[in-house]
Formats: sequence, structure tokens, C-alpha cells
Amino acid sequence: MDTPLKNLAIIGAGAMGSGIAALFASKGLNIVLIDPMEGALERALKTIDRQLNVYAPGGVQEAMQRIQVSPGLEAACNSDLVIEAVPENLELKRGIFAKLDSLCPARTLFATNTSGLSINAIASAVVRRDRFVGTHFFTPADVIPLVEVVRNDDTSEDTVARVMATLRFAGKRPVLVRQDIPGFIANRIQHALAREAISLLEKGVASAEDIDEVVKWSLGIRLALSGPLEQRDMNGIDVHYAIASYLYKDLENRTEPSELLKSKVESGQIGAKNGQGFYTWSPERRERVLREKSAALGELAAWLNGKAGGS
Repeated sequence: MDTPLKNLAIIGAGAMGSGIAALFASKGLNIVLIDPMEGALERALKTIDRQLNVYAPGGVQEAMQRIQVSPGLEAACNSDLVIEAVPENLELKRGIFAKLDSLCPARTLFATNTSGLSINAIASAVVRRDRFVGTHFFTPADVIPLVEVVRNDDTSEDTVARVMATLRFAGKRPVLVRQDIPGFIANRIQHALAREAISLLEKGVASAEDIDEVVKWSLGIRLALSGPLEQRDMNGIDVHYAIASYLYKDLENRTEPSELLKSKVESGQIGAKNGQGFYTWSPERRERVLREKSAALGELAAWLNGKAGGS
């Protein structure tokens, strides 16, 4: 099934919702962006205009005309697909979908953009569980190609096919996560990597800068072209087994966040958004890095898509 759903509602006008709205509007789909918070929609429209000027400069006005805004969930009632992109709060998400379930016609599909909350738990708020799916976009949502599409226990094949067709139409590379597990695929792998990196920093093995340098300029550039399982095949599974036999026992395997991570949060050192984390961030540096990395990621994604298309 290759026909995209044409009328979408996006619930939540933060960075993620704005990025999703910009993406789909730039591809010719009709969007209603919904957020009750005062000033959120005005800020979102400015953000979307700026995003479109980066990757769709020739069609900004046309794309913006396809985006309607509203503070109320009632505006979603004529949508083919509703994508929720509100903060990671289970009860907040469940409450929104319970209301949507009573407002929207039976044909409407529901998708929750969560980084790892249970799709089954969120879907339990609706009657139409067969029309409910998880869609995990990655920040920035309008740049990173991959979307994890996560089933709940009752998601129908038709729902999966329609949502994935819409994502492909928008230029995304959706993958189907067949089981509703915490963190899905990407966050499980990302947290395993981050846990080891934080442990190395905590033990004084190397500086934050040098740990990041190792990952970016060895694993990072290789992972852009070969996933970890393909790379094991290329290196030899026997070689991986031999190394794993002595290395696994020495890897970080704690089941609770490290003391370093806990102390950072407790002292308010939560990263770029407030100026201090593993690095020091001025507002100017934060904006510059976000802008430059988003542009570079877009160029890299376009290049990789070109390579994939020609292979």
C-alpha cells in the first residue's frame, strides 16, 4: 500500500511537533497543528518557517498555507492520521487519546511519538487499538530519516501499511518494531553506548572530549554505512565472539543510572539547554551548534540516501 494519508493532525507544537508538521507540509500534505498552551502555536509557526527556508526554500509559502493551527483537539476530527508529540508523560498521552477516541471517526489512525513508553499502555486509553501505533521520530524530526513504527498487541497490518506509506511519501525510512519493548531499538542501543561512555568518564579513563572523539571518528563514521550486525559479519563473527568472551565481563552493566549522571541532574547540570552538562554551553554556542549540526545532518542524510538508492 503506497498511498499516503493526506490529512494529518499533529498534537503538540514543541520542537518535535513543529518539525513533523514542517516535514509533512513540505511534501504536500494538509496539517492541523494543535496546542492549547498560550503562545505555543505562534512560536511554532516561526520555527516552521525557519525550518522550511533551510530545506524547502522554493516552497515555503505554499507549505505554510497547508498548515492550520488550533488550540483544541476538536480540530483533529477530520484527520486521516493523528500524531501526538507531547512530553513523555504516560497519563498526559493517555488522556489526549481518550479524548481523540471520542472525537475522531472510526477511520482515523492514531500514532504516538514516544521515545520508549509502552505503546500498549498508551493504546489502552482507546477503543480502536487496531488503529493505534507508535511512531518514534528522532530529533530533529524534519532531518533524521529514520522513524521507528512500533506495534501494540492489537495493531492491524492495514494500520502499519498506511502509516509506513505516509512516512515513506515524506522521505522517511520507517522500520517496523514488532514487539512493544522499553526503548524500542534505537534508545536501547543508544543508552548502552552512553552508559559505557559515562562509565569511562566517571572512572577517569579519558576526558569527555576524547571519549566523544573516539566515537565520532571511529564508530560513528563506520556506523553511517554499516550497522553493528552487518559489521560483525564483515569483521567475522568468530572474531567478535573471541573478543566478547573476555570483554563482556569488564563492560559497564549496572542497572541504575551512574552516580555521575545522578549528580549532574541533582546539581542542575542538565546540558546545553541550561548551559552546563558534560560540556559548557553559552546560548550562542548552543544555537550555533544546533544550526550547524542540523545542516550537516541534512547533507549527510541526503548523501546516504543517494548511496542507498544507487546500491
